Amino acid sequence: MTHTVHTHTAGEAGLFVNAYLIETADGVIVIDTSLLNTEIDQLADRIDALGKPVLGIFVTHAHPDHFNGVDTLVRRNPGTPVYATEGVARVIAEIADAKRAQWGPVYGDEWPAVTALPTVKLADGEKVQFQDLSITARELGAGESHADSYLLLTPDEGDVVAFIGDIAFHGCHSYTADGHTGAWLENLSLLEGELDGVKVLYPGHGAPAGLELLSGQRAYLEFYRAQVAELAVDGQLDDAGKQELENRLSGFAPESGLTWMIQLGAPMVAAELSA
Repeated sequence: MTHTVHTHTAGEAGLFVNAYLIETADGVIVIDTSLLNTEIDQLADRIDALGKPVLGIFVTHAHPDHFNGVDTLVRRNPGTPVYATEGVARVIAEIADAKRAQWGPVYGDEWPAVTALPTVKLADGEKVQFQDLSITARELGAGESHADSYLLLTPDEGDVVAFIGDIAFHGCHSYTADGHTGAWLENLSLLEGELDGVKVLYPGHGAPAGLELLSGQRAYLEFYRAQVAELAVDGQLDDAGKQELENRLSGFAPESGLTWMIQLGAPMVAAELSA
């Protein structure tokens, strides 16, 4: 056995977020977690069922649906190192309390009361070795979140694959509310070159696929930005403009879930384009 990738996908309330469990002969490596306590506990139970020690937890970017479960996993697996790039670790520390204040009243007891911060901060390009495979962290800066990264998994035998966090969504409308869609497009251009030849990309939301995930995300963002630019007045969208934006994006991606994301990010993207 070299390794097996297991996917734990949350339900709609948990934003369909993926946590990945890389099972090796010696243990389990976790890539991202879940948003809400029920899903986090289910993820922890699934790890326990594998019957192997947790070798490390990696967080791809600074959004709670990816880092909220770290505290539970560490408490149930004491001493586990938590890896993130320096930028991702810094932003998680900066926003965790504000995100809890914002979303805790919405989700109640489902929102974790504690955020466990990364304990190992990785430089851009730094590699972590796990016996017969390595994981290399690539720092990207602002994009989908205020701090994005992706992880390249290189086994001694077999294909290189990439865990791309939310750099590309698959089958879900995108979260644009951090207002960095221009930088996000630049990151997509960068990855199209850096990941050329990588056959499988594991996204934070949706099923794994190839490089078409990147081109699909580019098309989505370009369409979204064009509609916001057309509908905004003085850098703002009124309620009618937001609804029309949702109608247009729903037509552009009719099979995608989480349609409420469309209006959520509209004011920030309008302000970004106006600036």
